[in-house]
Amino acid sequence: MDPVRLIVVMAFDRSEEGELVPAFEAMQFDFEDRAIRCARDLASQHVGVLAWVREAELDIGEYGPPTVLFQAGEVPEME
Repeated sequence: MDPVRLIVVMAFDRSEEGELVPAFEAMQFDFEDRAIRCARDLASQHVGVLAWVREAELDIGEYGPPTVLFQAGEVPEME
């Protein structure tokens, strides 16, 4: 199976304890420009927003390094 490109947007808020937590499940997109547009729209509504892309070989569970497309506010470190 050929590698696929995962294009993902996540937003973060703070829990009652002050920790960064996902505001909702990660959203996957087919196109980078749509992910960036969505992330920009979400930036004013959340503590942090992150859009990134990475190559993945899903059949063997291997993922390449993430490349940040858009970042605003506070977000956790990417692994």
